[in-house]
Amino acid sequence: MSGKNETVEWGPIFSIPNIISFVRLLLVPVFVVLLFGYDMPYAAAWLLAALGATDWVDGYIARRFNQVSELGKMLDPTADRIMLLVGVTSIAWVGAVPWWFAGLTLFREVVIAAIALTLESLGAERLDVTWWGKTGAFLLMFAYPFFLAGYADISWDDLATLAGWLFGIPGLFFAYLSLGEYIPRGIAAFRNRSAPNENGVT
Repeated sequence: MSGKNETVEWGPIFSIPNIISFVRLLLVPVFVVLLFGYDMPYAAAWLLAALGATDWVDGYIARRFNQVSELGKMLDPTADRIMLLVGVTSIAWVGAVPWWFAGLTLFREVVIAAIALTLESLGAERLDVTWWGKTGAFLLMFAYPFFLAGYADISWDDLATLAGWLFGIPGLFFAYLSLGEYIPRGIAAFRNRSAPNENGVT
């Protein structure tokens, strides 16, 4: 215990990066409606690709204009994870990508989420997203729209599927590389967590 009250600086809720992350979350249901409600896989693919591109945009704005906040650090990866989980499951469900590839993608996300929730429940320090993790997520968020475009009835469907694999294989590699970093960092955070004093206060 440090002997003084520690506060977390969450920063402004309605900063530009946070607004972008909020909008990304709000548009995830639109993707689902386009794909399943209106049977428009090509439009859904474009929307998912645009949402993936904004992941880089909000991070750049946050760093460039000094709008990095604790809320943003939590909201940005949460939006990434929800988009990826919904997008991967939906695209695999319609048969645009093999379930084994989707399963590997989803398994990694479940493990990362479980580690993060466990650390938070134990009072350990939250782990920031690594460069490998962001790169893997970025590549996968483009791979799956290409897979979906390849599933759609378009003139360049074979090329789109090829592009999906060209983005997807390295994306999955980087994602698991980040998982390899995340696990020992999580163990270290657990060991370094604040120990409670005799009154049970950290």
